[in-house]
Amino acid sequence: MAAPSGSARLRRCMVSPAGRHSASLIFLHGSGDSGQGLRTWIKQVLNQDLTFQHIKVIYPTAPPRPYTPLRGGISNVWFDRLKISNDCPEHLESIDVMCQVLTDLIEDEVKTGIKKNRILVGGFSMGGCMAMHLAYRNHQDVAGVFALSSFLNKASAVYQALQKSDGVLPELFQCHGTADELVLHSWGEETNSMLKSLGVSTKFHSFPGVYHELSKAELEKLKSWILTKLPD
Repeated sequence: MAAPSGSARLRRCMVSPAGRHSASLIFLHGSGDSGQGLRTWIKQVLNQDLTFQHIKVIYPTAPPRPYTPLRGGISNVWFDRLKISNDCPEHLESIDVMCQVLTDLIEDEVKTGIKKNRILVGGFSMGGCMAMHLAYRNHQDVAGVFALSSFLNKASAVYQALQKSDGVLPELFQCHGTADELVLHSWGEETNSMLKSLGVSTKFHSFPGVYHELSKAELEKLKSWILTKLPD
C-alpha cells in the first residue's frame, strides 16, 4: 500500500474562530475514528462545539491502512502497532510517514500566517501518542501538546529524541480515566513521569471512574489550558 503523502490527502473538518484567527489547534482522533467523528463526540459531551474567539480547531482524519490489532483489517489509524500494549516495539516506519503528512498540515497553518508557537497539537488515545511523536521528535517549537487517555511504549523513540534535546520543550497536558480498561491509567502515568524526567513540563490529571472516553470535566480543563497556552 502506497504511503500517503501531502496534507491534501488528509480529510479534515474545521471549527473556525468566532473572531480574528491568530492561533490553531490540531486535534487527532483515536484509532478507527475520524476527524468528523471526534468533533461530533466532543459536541455531544460539551453540548456544543469546542470553539474559541481566535483559535481555529482542525480535526484531520487518518488515512485508511491495514491495522495489525484488527488482523490486518483496514482502519483509520495514524500508525500501525503489533498490539495495544506499552511493552512492544513501536512501528516507527508508519509513525514517521504520518509525522511527515502532519508536518504538511502544520506548514499549511504557517503559510496562512500563524506562527509555530501559536499552534497546539494533541489528541485522544492513539491521537495523543501521535501528537507526542509529532511535537517532541519533529516540532519542539509548537505552543504545547495534549494527550487524553494516551501512552508511549516503554522504549519509545520520543524518549530517545528527548535524551538528545537541550532546548525548551513544549508543555504537555495529560489526562487519563482511572477506570480505563483499554489504555491502562498506569501506562499514562508511566509515560508522564518518563517525560517529566526528560525535561518536559507536565501535569497528569486523573479522572476517577472515567473509562476510555472523553469526559466533560476533562474537556473543560483542557479548554482552559488551551487558553493559557494560546491567549488572544
